[in-house]
Amino acid sequence: MDNIYHVKNCTCGCADAQKPSDRRSFIKQASALGLGLAFGTKVASGVTQYPHALNNIKKSDAVKSGKAQHFTLLHTSDIHAQLDVHDEFFLENGQPVYKKRGGMASLKTMIQTLKAENPLNTLVIDGGDCFQGGGVAALSQGKAIVPLMNNIGYDLMLPGNWEVVYGKDMMMRDLGAYTGAKICANMFHDTQDESKGDMIFPPYWTTRVAGVKIGFIGYNDPLTPKRQSPAYSHGIQFTDPSVNAAKYVKILRDYEQCAMVFMVTHMGLAQQVDLANKPYVDGVDYILGADTHERVRKPIEGKYSKVTEPGAFGSFVAKLDIVVENGIVKEHHYNLMDVDPEMYQPDAEMLSLVEAAKAPYRKELNTVIGSSKTTLVRYYVMETPMDNLITDALMWKLKPDIALSNGFRFCPPLVPDPKTKLATITNDYLWSMLPVNSEAKWAQITGAQLKQWLEKELENVFAKDPTKRFGGWVVRFKGMEVNFTADKPKGERVNWIKIKGKKMEPTKLYSVIACDREGDPVDTLCRIEKVQNPKLLGINLSLSLQLSNLSHQILDCCSASKCRSNHCNRSHDGCGYYNCSFYTHFCVFFILS
Repeated sequence: MDNIYHVKNCTCGCADAQKPSDRRSFIKQASALGLGLAFGTKVASGVTQYPHALNNIKKSDAVKSGKAQHFTLLHTSDIHAQLDVHDEFFLENGQPVYKKRGGMASLKTMIQTLKAENPLNTLVIDGGDCFQGGGVAALSQGKAIVPLMNNIGYDLMLPGNWEVVYGKDMMMRDLGAYTGAKICANMFHDTQDESKGDMIFPPYWTTRVAGVKIGFIGYNDPLTPKRQSPAYSHGIQFTDPSVNAAKYVKILRDYEQCAMVFMVTHMGLAQQVDLANKPYVDGVDYILGADTHERVRKPIEGKYSKVTEPGAFGSFVAKLDIVVENGIVKEHHYNLMDVDPEMYQPDAEMLSLVEAAKAPYRKELNTVIGSSKTTLVRYYVMETPMDNLITDALMWKLKPDIALSNGFRFCPPLVPDPKTKLATITNDYLWSMLPVNSEAKWAQITGAQLKQWLEKELENVFAKDPTKRFGGWVVRFKGMEVNFTADKPKGERVNWIKIKGKKMEPTKLYSVIACDREGDPVDTLCRIEKVQNPKLLGINLSLSLQLSNLSHQILDCCSASKCRSNHCNRSHDGCGYYNCSFYTHFCVFFILS
């Protein structure tokens, strides 16, 4: 993005005109609104809580006396096919800190270790988005991830919004190969055959643990067809939880006689907190949330239910311990735990399975295409180094007035090696950055359309009504300057727009490039409707075999005549600019792909 003005209380992580104390103050205020990463300091903090909550259970007088039992829920979500140990982002004392976390092998060790503490009464749950987000998943359409999830031994799984990315049939095949239970109460067959109107998955699941019966109801995000390419969810109808949640809560409480009811959701933290305050969830003890990758270190109290969310990328496990005495729930103990590979050594069997999953794609995915001296990160609400990279590459190669990159949340950071001072960029990492095989699309829009679209996109992120939020961050852009006020009413947030340093003209046509969303009308670009002269450019924004030669075709950014001088020799400045060498690599990526 060009020259975003970071006014006081800006949420993007940058600080043009604010002191650290102002930032911290705003984070506290924003916690009530769920503004992306700024949803309370406990969400993104790097607190490591060891020893874990089992110690609280051991202190229970009822458990110590043998009068009570306890059961344990282990909850992951939004793994996004991140198979290996990776860099993870934390905020500590208001500053970004990066630590090695995750990896399927360490995740399995951690889950098995925690299960061993209460082997007969522990359930493992995943809240969705595990079959998309990395190269192995994309190239296998999710199939290669299934054996890994099965090896961990999940008892229950909810499909997330990205489970539909390979189409309904492949989603059903992938989830059908999964050995645990699948639930979702708001996904229906939208077909012309005998399945029309039927639920794709069972709406709920019950089981007995620690001498009591408990139940789970599942809900995917009803906004899924609007948030991403409509073609992905073709043949699926989504409904709002308000349609049937009360019915299933009643079934589980009154007829199934469940001692506790849990709602497993993939709707984003803001929507889930809103859900916890709706009368139709009365009777739900916990909403085990997902989608926006938030790290809830302490359950958020709603009027009718509590809300948790376990972060993303297999970097965290949420652990909930419940003490039960004579069939009555007595105590709750919650802890969000880091998947620390130094504490949880990788499981050998899982390592072997991961290598087998990679094997067919190893040569392609391991190809090095560039390097960066600057950390690539996507954890800020508005402007990020990762998306600046994408939009700058589009501008460099295709020269539109404006280039756009979706406000994605997925992709772990990539941090330079402390010895070499370089972060190695592979094809596999590009798949994490751009996990869908989208083509670049060019079109023209008026300045008035641009403003109208920006207002809608800002509403998707900052809507006062949480149900109107799409779960992503602000769409990233290059070529324009935008001044807006986040807490203004819908349609009134944009104060002014400049394009190429000049005030936007409402009737003037501007060229825009973004990724094509499969299933959108021809005259729609990145949710901008009724664009003029649209055309696909034949440039694939994801991986291609042509990238194999990328590392041998490096341009000299700071001497190349086509490179914009204002980007040369520019190092990371806290707002997302990156060093010259990697900028050039990414330009070449777009040239070749």
